[in-house]
Amino acid sequence: MLTGIAKLAHDGASLAHKAVVEYRTLPSRSLLNRCAGERMPFQWTINPYRGCEFGCKYCYARYTHEFMELRDPLDFERAIFAKDFDVRAFSRELRAVKPEDWIAIGTATDPYQPAERRYCLTRKVLEVFLRREGFQLAITTKSDLVARDAELLAAVAARNRVRVNMTVTTMDADLARMLEPMAPRPDLRLGALAALARAGVEVGVAASPVMPGINDGAASLEAVARAAQAVGAGHLWAQPVFLKACALAVFLPFLEERFPHLARAYRAHFARKSHIGGEYEARLRATVQALKNKYGLRRTAPAIPWGQMALAIEPGPSGSPETLAT
Repeated sequence: MLTGIAKLAHDGASLAHKAVVEYRTLPSRSLLNRCAGERMPFQWTINPYRGCEFGCKYCYARYTHEFMELRDPLDFERAIFAKDFDVRAFSRELRAVKPEDWIAIGTATDPYQPAERRYCLTRKVLEVFLRREGFQLAITTKSDLVARDAELLAAVAARNRVRVNMTVTTMDADLARMLEPMAPRPDLRLGALAALARAGVEVGVAASPVMPGINDGAASLEAVARAAQAVGAGHLWAQPVFLKACALAVFLPFLEERFPHLARAYRAHFARKSHIGGEYEARLRATVQALKNKYGLRRTAPAIPWGQMALAIEPGPSGSPETLAT
């Protein structure tokens, strides 16, 4: 018998079908969720959707569909749930947020994925903050759709603190298409970030995740840093790829097809643990710190809404896949 969120997901109505994607409703007891991770640099999360249509091969959040008894890792990108939104209920929830608290929007799904064009849930959430002041919001996306809300975000930022963090894993459009098949091109993401910066919104770039042997070369990371500076970003960070079992089930076949020479090392490492630490992480942190210094990407210390990783670090180069650190 299904219970909890699994039952809510099962009982949700079908909203629309695309070629391989179904949109469904999801009754929601609460849109604002308290963050349980003590090391996270934010206290609350908002995910207007469950699932994400971008289909990123490395996506760590696939496991969240398992709570709804959807066990195929590809369900995460095929079954997209739009949460019910009640403006009065959400406004009441905000009473629990303290002035010093950060609210991270988009920690387990992209708040500007294609579903947002249809249902505008992220926009509805932001519109509530037009009538509030003193809140701190950090939004993470890899979609140029965020530029649609440039004027709205600027208006919210006039009375609250707002940061928009754009994920750019690589400036190589062909590689980005392989890694993030349904996401906008890197140049489109950065163009959206430039539009936000011109509107007066605080923006930054997340060059995450960094994948050994794929996008961790010094030239690759520097290209992202240089592009971030060019569009007016105030901060940059990166951290190594994080792969739980359900994410690995998608990422390993991708490696075997596109980067077969890397598959063995990844399989051996991630069979033991879901993250990369040690020397590799330290080198990454040092490389990104040097890039931040070089390109002046140190104006703000970001509230990093980078998922459930319990590795709230501000890192950042280069490393052999044979030396995935423990």
